[in-house]
Amino acid sequence: MERLLQLLHEDARRTPAQLAALLGDSEADVRSRIAKYEADGVIRGYQALVNTDLVEEDAVRAVIELRIAPTREEGFDKISNRIGRFSQVESMFLMSGGYDLLLFVKGRNLQEVAKFVSSRLATMDGVLSTATHFMLKTYKDQGVLMENFDDDDRLKVSP
Repeated sequence: MERLLQLLHEDARRTPAQLAALLGDSEADVRSRIAKYEADGVIRGYQALVNTDLVEEDAVRAVIELRIAPTREEGFDKISNRIGRFSQVESMFLMSGGYDLLLFVKGRNLQEVAKFVSSRLATMDGVLSTATHFMLKTYKDQGVLMENFDDDDRLKVSP
């Protein structure tokens, strides 16, 4: 990944002036490159990484594995586009292996997610099977540890 994108990915709060200093470029050049990345769709948005275990009491997250039948003309793209439009779907990936799509979904409770899977996903033309796994706790998300763990694993010795 290009260094500017890497720096933004690590901390999108950095100003163009800070980025320019880190890169040894002019601030105008950095602003121009960021604008081009945004216009080209390389940069799709900016978000804070939130530890949802600490702030969301009434939310359930699940990982759903989908096996789907690709269409002759569009492959997996047509059905993936339809599935991606559901507000419950936070992320979606085409996978290799035993299933085709990996979805990360969110709902208010277990029943809402279950209803979404049974009434919206499983009934779609082209969906062959689903497997739902509910997320219980987040330890790490997008490369960031969600807790401060004590790195000293040695046994404590008392005098």
